[in-house]
Amino acid sequence: MKTRVRLPRLLACGATLALALSLTACGNGDGGGSSGDGKIRVLVYGDATNKVEKKIVDTFNKTSDVKVVLDTIPGADYQQKLQTIINTPQAPDVFFNWGGGSIKPFVKADLLMPLDDFIKKDPGLKANFLPSVLDSAVVDGKTYGVPMRGTQPVLLFHNKEVLDKAGVKPPKTWDELLDAVKKLKDEGVTPIALGAGDRWPTLMWFEYLYDRVAGPELFRKAVGGDKDAWASADSKKALGMLKELVDAGAFGKNYDSVKYTNGSSPALLASGKAGFELMGSWYYSQQQEDAREFAEKSLGYTAFPAVPGGKGDPADVVGNTNNFYSVLKKTKHPEAVAEFLKLMYSDEFVKEQLAVGNLPTTTNTKKFLGTAADPDYSRFQYDLVAKAPAFQLSWDQAYPPAAMTPMYQALQQFTNGQLDTDGFIKAMQALPTE
Repeated sequence: MKTRVRLPRLLACGATLALALSLTACGNGDGGGSSGDGKIRVLVYGDATNKVEKKIVDTFNKTSDVKVVLDTIPGADYQQKLQTIINTPQAPDVFFNWGGGSIKPFVKADLLMPLDDFIKKDPGLKANFLPSVLDSAVVDGKTYGVPMRGTQPVLLFHNKEVLDKAGVKPPKTWDELLDAVKKLKDEGVTPIALGAGDRWPTLMWFEYLYDRVAGPELFRKAVGGDKDAWASADSKKALGMLKELVDAGAFGKNYDSVKYTNGSSPALLASGKAGFELMGSWYYSQQQEDAREFAEKSLGYTAFPAVPGGKGDPADVVGNTNNFYSVLKKTKHPEAVAEFLKLMYSDEFVKEQLAVGNLPTTTNTKKFLGTAADPDYSRFQYDLVAKAPAFQLSWDQAYPPAAMTPMYQALQQFTNGQLDTDGFIKAMQALPTE
């Protein structure tokens, strides 16, 4: 998830204790993750792509006296659990994040190590990544993250067999999507799988519609603190289109009880019970792991439909520009950490990420596209990102963590009819931006 997979939950004390016990020997009581025990603790988001992290750790450990220990937290719990341990003896040395608003509070709390000295010693930590991506981890002019995994644009995935049976083609426009919804309903199929029980999958529909209708500038203003942006005519138009989609039965009736994180919504698509699912590019590796035959034969993908008359460029994308590794100040082994981070632009790293459907943002990625699990899929993503006039960071990562829960609540309540347009606008205007 994003790798998203991203998702806070309120954590009970018992769960906190269980997490502390599962992250064994992570600290010595002073907040430093490595404890001076000759180990580096690396915390990552738990999902289908962890196999790559494990392999890179094995590579590092073969030649390093200081060993890396990889800890994972299941995706649905990652964000909140990270915040629970980040300033405790259980804190890792290095941790997975999304850059942007996801790390600003940690920078403000003086918990993170600026990586500029690492970059001075090894310019490759900057030069080997696409500049626009690396910038997502720059806070107040200092670099606090090195890209890992890959860029994660959100795509509209589909089941080829289901669409063929219904006489539907991947929609290029919003009207074509609405027409596809009607035809799929007539076939007795849920038109669009939606894991609304997790809440964040719903966000992707808002992100794309707002971009297509208003262009990227509206959200830039909103996240910058301009509350009037949410009340604009473009904002109301995007909300009206989303309501039209929901009212048309696009997501079925039980979407609030369906989750992505437990595999339910991907299973709807793979089993032929749904036609489409809007999801980040990690979806390919998820289906590859959960339903390999479907992934190889019947999984299709396309860009989000255009909105005729909208201000947004149909080539714009939304999603996660990249995931990052950030480093805590109190690590006992900064030199070893720096060496570990160098592997994030190695040829081995790039090829392993491509093998699971991820698209690294390194300068050497293009030459290895042919080695990907699905070269066509990787080239599609690469071209999509390379040609995008704007790449909008997921709203729940652009805003600070404190905004996530009220944001998700507003999304859910608007989608299921508990909030009207004015109520949604007020909820979004109330979100903290600092």
